[in-house]
Amino acid sequence: MHVTGTVPPPAPEPRETPAAPDHTTPADPAPGNGRHARRFGLPVATALVMGNIIGGGIFLLPASVAPFGTISLLAFGVLTVGAIALALVFGRLAARDPRTGGPYVYARGAFGDFAGFLWAYWITTWVSNAALAVAAVGYLDVLIPVNDHRWTACLAALVVQWLPALANFAGTRWVGAVQLVSTVLKFAPLLLVAVGGLFFFDADNLGPFNASGSGGIGAVSAAAAILLFSYLGVESAAVSAGEVEDPRRTVGRATVIGTAGAALVYLLGTLSVFGTVAHDRLVTSDAPFSDAVNAMFGGAWGGWTVALAALVSMTGCLNGWTLLSAQTPYAAARDGLFPAAFARKRRGVPTTGVGVTVVLASLLTVYNYTSGSAKVFEVLVLVTTFTATVPYLLATAAQIFHLVSGQGEKVDRARLVRDGIAASVAAAFSLWLVAGAGYAAVYQGVLFLFAGVLVYAVMAARRRRAETSNAP
Repeated sequence: MHVTGTVPPPAPEPRETPAAPDHTTPADPAPGNGRHARRFGLPVATALVMGNIIGGGIFLLPASVAPFGTISLLAFGVLTVGAIALALVFGRLAARDPRTGGPYVYARGAFGDFAGFLWAYWITTWVSNAALAVAAVGYLDVLIPVNDHRWTACLAALVVQWLPALANFAGTRWVGAVQLVSTVLKFAPLLLVAVGGLFFFDADNLGPFNASGSGGIGAVSAAAAILLFSYLGVESAAVSAGEVEDPRRTVGRATVIGTAGAALVYLLGTLSVFGTVAHDRLVTSDAPFSDAVNAMFGGAWGGWTVALAALVSMTGCLNGWTLLSAQTPYAAARDGLFPAAFARKRRGVPTTGVGVTVVLASLLTVYNYTSGSAKVFEVLVLVTTFTATVPYLLATAAQIFHLVSGQGEKVDRARLVRDGIAASVAAAFSLWLVAGAGYAAVYQGVLFLFAGVLVYAVMAARRRRAETSNAP
C-alpha cells in the first residue's frame, strides 16, 4: 500500500458518543492506532474511487442495457457528464469539510440533523453490495457451475460478500492493499475488451438503435437508471475523507481522476461488447465480457480468464464498498444520530458498521433469491439507483446552499461560475435519475427511507433526553 508523507500518531478513538459538533467545524479523528491503520495517499484514494466505480457494474451491465438497444450508449455519454459534475461537486465539498461521512456530513452541515440522517446512502451501500455479489455469481458460474440451483447461487453470493468483510475487519492497511491490487488486476481484461474489441468490431452485432419501443427520452432515462449503478462510488474518497492524507487537496483530485478514468474504460468497453457479441445473444448473457473475448478469439479460455478477473474486480469493489457502508453510520453515531457502537473503530475500521451492513446485505440477498425473481440483479440495481440519487441530490443542494449563501472559503468569480455550473448539472442529473428509476424502484426505496424516519425519532429523542439530563 502506498503511503505518502509522515503522519503523526493519531488520537485515540472515543469510546462513547460525543456531543454533536458544530456544523461548521471540520474535524475528524485519524483512522486509529496501530500498524493495521494507515492513511490513504493519492494513489490509494484514486484506486478506491476507480475500484468502487469499476466493480461489478461494467462486467454485467452491457447485457442489462442491451434490451434498450444502442441508444443506451447515448445514455452512457450523458451519464458520464453527470458523473463528472458530481465528482467536481464532491471534490469542492470535501475541500470545505474534509470529515469522514461524505453526503451525510455535507447534508447535515447545510440543512441540519434530519437531512443528514436520511439514511439513503447507507441503504445504497449495502443494497449495492448485494447486487455486486449477485453479479459476481454470474461470472463464477463460468468457472464453476453454481447457477444450476437457486440455493447454490445464493450461497456463492453470500461467500463473495463475507470475504471482503474479513479484509475490513483486519484493518485499513489490508483494505488499501486489497483495493490497490484488485484495481490493477481488473484493468487487464477491461483493456483487452475495451481496446482489443475495437479490432473485432462488427456493426451487424449492434442490433436496433431503440429496441425498447418507448420514446427516445424515456429509453435514455430508463437505460441511464440502470447504468447509474456502474458509476456508484464517485463519492468514495469523500466518504472516507477522514482516512485520506491531506483530504482538502487529495479527495478532489482522486475523485476527478478516478471518475474520468472509469468513464473512459466504461465507454470503450461497452461499445466493444456491443460490437463483438450479437445483440440477441447479449440480451440473455450472464457474463457479457467473457462472451466478448470468446467471440474475439474463439474457444473458452478467454472467457475463463475474463471471468476470473471479473471475480477479482468485484471482490475488490466489495472490499471498498464494505468500508464505505460503515463510514456513514460511523459519522452519524459520532453526532448522536446512530447507536454509539457504530462510532467505535478497530484498526481504523468501524467494525460494528461493517458487521451490521454485511448482515443486512446477506439477508437482502437471501430474500431476493427466495422470492424467485428471474432478474435479481436488475431489481437490486434499480432500488440502489433511487436510494443513491437522494444523497447525491442533498449533497448537490448543500453545495448550492454554500455558493448562494457565500459561506465557506472565498473564491474568485471564475471559480464561483465553474462551481455553479457543476452543481446545476449535478442537480439536474440527480432529478433525472429519480424519474428514470421507475415507479417500482421509487416505491421500494421510499419504504426504506420512511423506516429511517422512525429510527431518527428514537435517536433524536434519546439525544435530547441526554442533553437535558446533563444540563446544569
